[in-house]
Amino acid sequence: MRQAIQLDFAGGRRGISVVGGLLLAAGVLAACGVLLQYRVMAEHRAGLETRLAALARADARAAPVVTAADARVAVSAEQAALDLATPWTLLLSELEQASKEAQGQVAVLGVEPDHAKHNVRVTAESRTLALALTYVERLQSSHSLQYPMLDRHEIRADDPQHPVRFELTGAWRDMP
Repeated sequence: MRQAIQLDFAGGRRGISVVGGLLLAAGVLAACGVLLQYRVMAEHRAGLETRLAALARADARAAPVVTAADARVAVSAEQAALDLATPWTLLLSELEQASKEAQGQVAVLGVEPDHAKHNVRVTAESRTLALALTYVERLQSSHSLQYPMLDRHEIRADDPQHPVRFELTGAWRDMP
């Protein structure tokens, strides 16, 4: 004969044990403590935000008004500082010395600094390409220029003497 199996998934209800009751009470107390600490911190944060807003308003009232003229003066002052930071004395004397060593056959026509790239472009003219190359080679031993290189050259056909106009660039060194 077969006997039926009875399964009771719900089971009988048991009461809360002492340990379970103590753990429940400890959890409720801990949750209350955390909630209380949260409220204290929220009030403290609100007070700090109020003080910060008051300070920001006070700063806004005290901040100087910058006009377009002031901005132009600041840009001009910054450009003047950059120009003064270029080692002009040594750079120009070395360009002049290199020209003298070429027996005055090389004339410097222009010197343009590029402060953003920290280099300088020199435009010059010589009687021959060989003199131009010698001039660039002399500048490679310069103390104020690093890596002077010939960028381009052209023979001036519109001039009866057919001089060579050339451009070179090099990075200037900051001198102590």
